[in-house]
Amino acid sequence: MLQGTDRGLRSSVDWTLIGIYLLLVLIGWLNIYASIHTPDMGSPLSFSLRSGKQFVWILTAFALAAIVLFAISPRLWEVLATPGYLMVVVLLVAVIFLGSEHKGSHSWFSVGPISFQPAEISKITTSLLLAAIMSRQGFSLNRRKDFWMVALVLGLPMLIILAENETGSALVYVGMLFVLYREGLPGIVLGLIGLAIVLFILTLKTSVWVSLAVLGVIALLYLWWALRHMRPLSRERRFSLRMLALATVVFAGLVFSTDFAFNKVLQDHQRLRIEVLLGLKDDPHGVGYNVRQSMIAIGSGGFFGKGFTNGTQNTGGFVPEQSTDFIFCTVGEEWGFFGCLMVLVLYGILITRIVRDAEKSREAFTRIYGYCVASCLFMHLFINIGMTIGLMPVIGIPLPMLSYGGSSLWAFTLMIFIFIALSRQEKKYF
Repeated sequence: MLQGTDRGLRSSVDWTLIGIYLLLVLIGWLNIYASIHTPDMGSPLSFSLRSGKQFVWILTAFALAAIVLFAISPRLWEVLATPGYLMVVVLLVAVIFLGSEHKGSHSWFSVGPISFQPAEISKITTSLLLAAIMSRQGFSLNRRKDFWMVALVLGLPMLIILAENETGSALVYVGMLFVLYREGLPGIVLGLIGLAIVLFILTLKTSVWVSLAVLGVIALLYLWWALRHMRPLSRERRFSLRMLALATVVFAGLVFSTDFAFNKVLQDHQRLRIEVLLGLKDDPHGVGYNVRQSMIAIGSGGFFGKGFTNGTQNTGGFVPEQSTDFIFCTVGEEWGFFGCLMVLVLYGILITRIVRDAEKSREAFTRIYGYCVASCLFMHLFINIGMTIGLMPVIGIPLPMLSYGGSSLWAFTLMIFIFIALSRQEKKYF
């Protein structure tokens, strides 16, 4: 229990974080308006337009932020971590059977004009439960029981979201590996995951035998290093050699099963998106159309852009989903390279500021939750912008605070302001 005197609202709240959040929300609203702008369009605040609806979501998000920051005890979030997680898992399962279909996925509950996506809230509840478990006395990722508990907390919602056909939201959970690494997960685990991805892509691009040859070279290099740097007959060397043999067999199995996984497990649209991304197929009028138009829009903006509401690609309707998943195209076309850079700088400051505050925290719960928030924001940013410039497959994932949508804005608002409230709880006391 922290003790001391109240340092006051001004010094206990990270106003820089709040300021960046407000700037991104404003930039998002302006670009949503620009993406749907026509010369004869009415007021941007009209509820019949996406800009008007988003303005209402923004006001409600601000109200949520104020409630989280000033009306709810930060200690309550740790208490609610387990029941909140279980409730959202139930909603994730229920939406598969009871939710409405949206672009091939069953991930939305719809009540009249309002739609709600449990997958967005699951990122918050998973982060809270992860922080609650990993901050317990004596927790260690090196203990088998603790490791598998964390794996279950992360894997359960991820697998359910994959079953909903929401690949983008599921991929966000991969970013939680950085949280585990910060809390003691061996770096070799991240390296092995990276190797698995490389071998999967290499097998698709070349052949099984090329991937096996690369795997063999890597295994021999590690064997040479182990024999050279570890004492003969030592326990460490024997363990390393057993792990090398096991890893080589597992990765060889992955290489041989790549074709089956790609052609039998992935759905047709997912397979086509990966093929287009890797250059295995050209589909300029289908899956590749979105990316092509997106890159044209961003490239046509030049250095300073065409000006607010002057983007011809966006306002002409050439870019699909231009106010949601492809909102960054509007930034690129109308604000140019300079505008894109400024937006990326704002995100960079936001994420690094959260990590900095998390590191300064004296409580493990706040630190771990902060890293979860930073990881979620980074993954959304990386996947969404990578998608718009052709570096990632086209998957439905919003750009935090910029994309149109109430569920996304509410979720990111709650996620960020819960962290600000937790940090404030500590800063209030000496």
